[in-house]
Amino acid sequence: MKKPILSTVVAAFGLLSVLVSVPVPQAGAQGNTSKEFVPPIVFQAAGPTADSIQGSVDEFRAALGEPNNGNAPGPLATGRREINWDGGGANDTTTAPVTPFNNFLNTRGAQFTTPGTGLSQAPPSGGPQGGLAGLFNNPTYATTFSTFSPLRLFTPVGSNITDALFFVPGTNGDVPATIRGFGAAFTDVDQPDGSGPGKKQGNRGASTLIEYFGPHGELLFSSFVPASPGDGSLSFFGILFGDARIARVRITSGDIAPGPDDDGKHDIVMMDDFIYGEPQPLH
Repeated sequence: MKKPILSTVVAAFGLLSVLVSVPVPQAGAQGNTSKEFVPPIVFQAAGPTADSIQGSVDEFRAALGEPNNGNAPGPLATGRREINWDGGGANDTTTAPVTPFNNFLNTRGAQFTTPGTGLSQAPPSGGPQGGLAGLFNNPTYATTFSTFSPLRLFTPVGSNITDALFFVPGTNGDVPATIRGFGAAFTDVDQPDGSGPGKKQGNRGASTLIEYFGPHGELLFSSFVPASPGDGSLSFFGILFGDARIARVRITSGDIAPGPDDDGKHDIVMMDDFIYGEPQPLH
């Protein structure tokens, strides 16, 4: 693992890959920050292709630990869980928006909700329902986004907010759980602030935020996701604590709900792989 550094570095172009063991400033945070804050290790990367973030994703997986526990019932003492939305890498269908999204509640101990219409899995284009382009009736989405793991992405509909709760796998949501760490891949996070080079410039703030909460609703950590300009770029952000203390994760993906064009006024962002620590029973 790389040695921690004392600041978060954002690359305007190319690859960003750093580990940070100091707090990232709270921005747009909700809840109360823990008084006895112990900084997690931060893993983040951004760049034009999937290869740009692969190293950081692999480091995060290794830090969470082996094996990938798949659909095995828990609780298990070691390992991690992953959701890639792809149905074995061959599923190009678009699922109808639903909330709560319970497809992985029993098998991998994660439930997802949104204040919008629902959450959906879809490829950027094509498939029987036209992918994201068809889901949002916006043909530009066919080329705006790319995948970290083909074929599908994950998105809220009617909102840009996704909440994740965790449970012991195999209990069908009956046993609440906490996790050591959580990370997610994103596509087309274009600009972290309102300045600098790239296709979008203006007065917009950073568009994509992850907030981590403890079992009592206390804010443990929050940070903006690193950006890389240009359509189809990939970003990754994840954190790892020394113990299982994360009960909920809130993701604000993009600065507006999907639907409008991804242009100088709006940064539309989609999500790909979720990777998180083995859920442990909440005591």
